[in-house]
Amino acid sequence: MQTSQTYSPEGVLSPAALDRVLSRLGEPMVRVFAGVMLLPHGAQKLFGWFGGYGLEATGQFFATKLGLPPVLALVAGLIEVGGGTLLALGLATRAAALLVAGLMTVAVVKVHLGAGYFWMSGGYEYPLLWGVVALSFVFRGGGAWSLDAVLRRHR
Repeated sequence: MQTSQTYSPEGVLSPAALDRVLSRLGEPMVRVFAGVMLLPHGAQKLFGWFGGYGLEATGQFFATKLGLPPVLALVAGLIEVGGGTLLALGLATRAAALLVAGLMTVAVVKVHLGAGYFWMSGGYEYPLLWGVVALSFVFRGGGAWSLDAVLRRHR
């Protein structure tokens, strides 16, 4: 049955009801897409997919160009694939987001800061954005539409 609070006389969702419905979609949409968008970056490092160089070559790049131990290529790839998956699912969201935010901080400082701001010239714009997005989920958690919330309800 339609109520006047939810539906307009024409049977269409009222602006207030539409706002209530759509506002609940924003947070999970950002969380899921942020997580999913990390996956190909990790797959580039780990497997050489999507035009990446694979683990050995990425490790060599980390060592020679960044002065980082080659094993950190494995760590970065695992954070992007594992952390991205967990973030998308909303499972262990705060821990996964903290790892992603930490990784993006390293990427900004060690790789992109010297190239300036804009991503098109190798700058820190992109990793900074994803680091801040991840940090917001450290503060907020996975939200109502996450596996974390499902597990909390079933305890």
